[in-house]
Amino acid sequence: MNTARTEQPGRGPGVAEAPAAPLLRVANVAKAFGPTQAVRDASFELRAGEVLALVGENGCGKSTMVKILSGVHQPDAGTIELEGEVIEPMATPHQAQQRGIFTVFQEVLVAETCSVLDNVWLGVDGTWRTRVPMREKRARARELLTRLLGREIDLGTAVEELSLSDRQACGIVRALLRDPKVLILDEATSALDVATRDRLFEIVGELSRQGVGVIFITHRMDEIERIGDRITVMRSGVTVGELGRGQWTTRQLVQLMTGEDGLASEERARLSSVDSRRGDVVLSVRGLKLRPDGRPIDLEVRAGELIGLAGLEGHGGHTFLEALRGGVVTEGQVVRHVAGQEVVIGSPSHAADNDIAYVPRERRLDAIFSWMSIRENFALPTMARDSRAGWLSLRSARRRLAAYKERLGIVLGSPEDSIMTLSGGNQQKVIIARWLAYGPRVLLLNDPTRGIDIGAKRDLYALFGALAAEGLAVVMLSTELDEHVELMDRVLVFREHELFREFERSEVTRERLVAAFFGEEDED
Repeated sequence: MNTARTEQPGRGPGVAEAPAAPLLRVANVAKAFGPTQAVRDASFELRAGEVLALVGENGCGKSTMVKILSGVHQPDAGTIELEGEVIEPMATPHQAQQRGIFTVFQEVLVAETCSVLDNVWLGVDGTWRTRVPMREKRARARELLTRLLGREIDLGTAVEELSLSDRQACGIVRALLRDPKVLILDEATSALDVATRDRLFEIVGELSRQGVGVIFITHRMDEIERIGDRITVMRSGVTVGELGRGQWTTRQLVQLMTGEDGLASEERARLSSVDSRRGDVVLSVRGLKLRPDGRPIDLEVRAGELIGLAGLEGHGGHTFLEALRGGVVTEGQVVRHVAGQEVVIGSPSHAADNDIAYVPRERRLDAIFSWMSIRENFALPTMARDSRAGWLSLRSARRRLAAYKERLGIVLGSPEDSIMTLSGGNQQKVIIARWLAYGPRVLLLNDPTRGIDIGAKRDLYALFGALAAEGLAVVMLSTELDEHVELMDRVLVFREHELFREFERSEVTRERLVAAFFGEEDED
């Protein structure tokens, strides 16, 4: 399954490997937040010139471990060594950075109203003096951004005007400009388009050959296979395994991470055939254009279908999904079919009024109210159902949340806890539960499994299949090829803001999808 690189990072071909002291050693680290033991016993080593994949389900402790290394949290127990020296716990991210440890997190951390140049150099200058001359800042930022993005970008552009992928690239370049000893990529690729991710992997390879140690966190097996030299697996706050390149399979890794076996294909096997599920037309697209000179799109969405939207980032899939939820379109109509009537959807609120629910891609930016509780985040759109004679019934909201907690497998303490106490996968489940409680007939999902662990994905796969079996139409944009291959009844591939190919379930393969992404017609 795995293919070794012809030259391992940091080593020349044909040179025998000599044991070397690790660049970073973590031994028996533990961390608790009140009664919750986030990390129980974490131990691993990172060698200079190595890419170490740190993997596990959300809630397994890896993100807490990263925040300890980054100076966000301090450990309760254990030791950390850097270059053979035991170091005191970093009290702030600045202290970690002074030691050469730089982290890029999954959530895109940028100052949106500031320029690209200001963002990539954020935190370098002091209050009263500039540490790097402006000419050097511009030259180094332009060079790295061009390498990562594959094109030049105006350094004066406000970051809020950039795509999600380009905003994340700014955060990555911010870390690269500091010449890290240890670079931590914590789900940093989940916001990148495919081409930018591939260029990042080339840069990571160069850094590792220069002796930089890279800790790489991802839930995408193909990424681990591509650049991981070793894998450290965590489960329930404990290090449970270490695997070398070529020593693992996807199924073995799933078993280590979850303690059990389960893949999307098994959820697919439980689904009844699409022919038995397909019902009446619930949504149709007529003459829809995603760009002024594009070919019009005409198609129908039926009750009980799982439809995947695929394609390279920026090629129209996101725009199409936005159109389905009532976003502005260049030309054409989105029509909701209700009880024999046709309703032309005119806006997102109009779509919601006609039983079309939408779960956005950027969870923290567009879906979560971070200052509110889990219950409040869940109940916001359906609060009227919890009112009695003008009074809000907390018991009613909690009862409804409890039902969805059971169905979606949401792991939480108290419903009154902050939504931010949940793992990313459980936050996503709360958001989906919010809209399922609204009672939709069409569910639009924008990359709903981005950045969540295998266990949470498996739960969502089972949920989507059950919803389809109950007659709900599910339209889901996904950046993961396996989700299209193993879950979808139909896959729509977008290219250059047009519908390039439509595959039925029996036609979908990874090879055909990738070929379509790049404009190639497969040969049967």
